[in-house]
Amino acid sequence: MRTLRWATGLLAAVAVAGPAPAGGGGSGDPENPYPGYQSALYGDPASWLCRPDQDDPCDHDLDYTVVKANGRARAKPFRPARDPKFDCFYVYPTISTDPGGNSDLVPGENQEILVVRTQAARLSEVCRVFAPMYRQVTLTALAASLAGNPIPTDPALADADLLDAWKHYVANDNGGRGVLLIGHSQGASRLTRLIAEEIDPNPVLRERLVSAMLLGTSFQVPDGADVGAHLQNIPLCRSRRDVGCVITYSSFRSTAPPPPTSFFGRSLQEGWKAGCTNPADLAGGRGWLVPYFGAGGTAWVDPALGVEIETPFVTLPRFVEAECVEHEGFVVLSLVVHGDPADPRVDDIGGDLTPEWGMHLVDVNVAMGSLVEIAKSQGRAHRRRR
Repeated sequence: MRTLRWATGLLAAVAVAGPAPAGGGGSGDPENPYPGYQSALYGDPASWLCRPDQDDPCDHDLDYTVVKANGRARAKPFRPARDPKFDCFYVYPTISTDPGGNSDLVPGENQEILVVRTQAARLSEVCRVFAPMYRQVTLTALAASLAGNPIPTDPALADADLLDAWKHYVANDNGGRGVLLIGHSQGASRLTRLIAEEIDPNPVLRERLVSAMLLGTSFQVPDGADVGAHLQNIPLCRSRRDVGCVITYSSFRSTAPPPPTSFFGRSLQEGWKAGCTNPADLAGGRGWLVPYFGAGGTAWVDPALGVEIETPFVTLPRFVEAECVEHEGFVVLSLVVHGDPADPRVDDIGGDLTPEWGMHLVDVNVAMGSLVEIAKSQGRAHRRRR
């Protein structure tokens, strides 16, 4: 059968006072690490892509169709959690095409709104989703840099926005609840800095950490150890029951491992290596990922079968296998796509950019269902331990 080349439309960057709060949920009177903190920017709901107290992109258009290997397709409604017990804090990758080196704070339909729907909204099945806008380094700046014509950027502005959003969330919305952090590429890199400076050294915030999903970046651990390097107290996750830990990877096709010039999976200094935790098997084996891809206008099933996919998303059981592998010093999540000409489903997925980028475009989408299931298990484990 034919090959479908699909991508989210993203190009993520190289790891380069207001209305009533959304509510607490913690028991007793939890300690507030940022007492009295109020952000003039993030006190305004307009500065958030998603919050549980407003109608936003995390609330709509998440129904999906399951397409099995025999071509049978079944549409299913998305059901958000009625009373989620923990929160998720999401930072999006480089997606803004605003002119200049840093973006504004106005979300674009096919930029920030698109990516929060594809990378974070589905987590509302298990948690309250908070997703701040921030003045990121733009796709425009990335393209200019790769073309050899760099334009001025202000990475510190992006970091300051996220710190402001984080402090406002913790002081006014968290209420002692557990929180899972998730980010992709530039978002993951900036979250790594935030965690290193605000959470890793703070026992109160470490105790609230369900996990940190730092995807599409070269998060570092010491060679032969699960903690050290980028973070001193927060290790890699090795089980769905582990909490207060990191899930991280960058994905490449098994048939196209990272070249020496790869942007991801590399060691950043001697004695360190890129961490890799497989969402299909955190213990370190090989397993099937549960992907969620955009379905609009794509032919996921042989048209001769007369199967029409009307939902915005599609998932393909037992279609993509994954395993963390080391290749010439690079540590990455190796993807095997099980396309079969006899299978009426599409034979391949897209997501490739150049050899240096690997499958960066689909780092999150190719494992979205697996990440939701991990979040569900870790959320339960976190509540049991408190």
